Amino acid sequence: MRSRTIALAISAATLFYILFLGYIGFVLIRAGGVGPVGLGIGVVLLVPLGLWVLGSTLRAGMRHQHLARRLHEEDLLPDTSELPRRPSGRIDREAADAWFEQRRVEYEADPDNWRTVYRLAIGYDTAGDRSRARETMKRAVALEAVEAAKP
Repeated sequence: MRSRTIALAISAATLFYILFLGYIGFVLIRAGGVGPVGLGIGVVLLVPLGLWVLGSTLRAGMRHQHLARRLHEEDLLPDTSELPRRPSGRIDREAADAWFEQRRVEYEADPDNWRTVYRLAIGYDTAGDRSRARETMKRAVALEAVEAAKP
């Protein structure tokens, strides 16, 4: 619950800054002159972009949380708490790679199951490959949606 509260607080602050940015854009436009008006229009155009980024990030987070909740209910949520850690708190690289290899083997045995895809995404994240983790998590969300749509 603490993570949700933090996410909502950060989202509210981001929304405030996006809207404030829009206000500043309109102030610049009202100031007149070629420079301020051009800058104001550019700033105002950033508002829908910021809202889209905020909305898509929140939607993705809620979808990922939904999958995590389902895996937790099925007692399949991966647990990295036992992996050795560096003094910084990060998981030891060799342990993360070995843990990832286990997730990869699970995935190869059942690549069309959103559960193994989700666990692989966590494996990528644990191993430090954030871009592959994001892409793999998107696939897990899509596969789960297909499964949920089946009668």
